[in-house]
Order: sequence, then C-alpha cells, then structure tokens
Amino acid sequence: MILSLSMNEIVRIIKRAAVDAVEAQKPCIVLFGTVIKTNPLEILVEQKMTLSEAQLILSRNVTDFQTEMSFDDPNIKQQYTSWDINETAEDSPRKIAFKEKVKHKITVYNALKTGEKVVLLRCAGGQRFVVIDRIGGG
Repeated sequence: MILSLSMNEIVRIIKRAAVDAVEAQKPCIVLFGTVIKTNPLEILVEQKMTLSEAQLILSRNVTDFQTEMSFDDPNIKQQYTSWDINETAEDSPRKIAFKEKVKHKITVYNALKTGEKVVLLRCAGGQRFVVIDRIGGG
C-alpha cells in the first residue's frame, strides 16, 4: 500500500510527533485559575479557558468533607446537650470535661466559592485537571 501525502501533511505529522514527544516529558503542568461558578463548578484558567466540573478532580482541600476529631486536653470543655448528666459543683452549667478521648464526627465546610483563586495540575493528555488548593488569604 502506497501512501500519498502532501508535503504539508508530512510537516504537520512531524510537528505533532514533536509536540507529543515534548508533552510526554512533562506529565503534569501547574496552572492557576479563578472559580467563576460553583454549581456546577467552573474555573477560568489563566484567563484562557474555562474548565467544567467534568474536567476537574477535586482534592479534599477544596471540598466539604466529614472527619473525626477528639479533644486531647482534658481541660477542654464542650457543650453537652443531654439533661441526664449529674453535674458537680466544679462543673459549669451544662458543661463537662472529657475524662477520656471521645471521637466526634464533624463536617468541614471547605468547598470552593466564586472568586477564589486556585492552583491546578494538568494531567497528561490535558483533559483532566486536579484542583490542589486555594491560593492566598481568605
């Protein structure tokens, strides 16, 4: 089978191969963006392109999530909502000191908000982007 390609097509194929070879050497690229919409999530990257939620992989740093925590310092007191506790004279009203580590499930509200600046990594192939964290104060 003989292929008949024009000189322009051959040059285009060579250029594409060169670009692919360079891209293969850098599997991810750091980019910066701004959240322009939250539902559905959209991020404007370096004032050039808008990424949709389907293109984004969100780290826990930029999402709401649940976790557990405990108070390691026995002097820390916490509001207690049950009326079934016998309080001693040294207790504040409706307050108790933890005698042992108690795990509490909490929700961290950390989802992105419109206007926030973010740092992203572009995955190899350029179709998916990992949103690593926010940039700056706030």
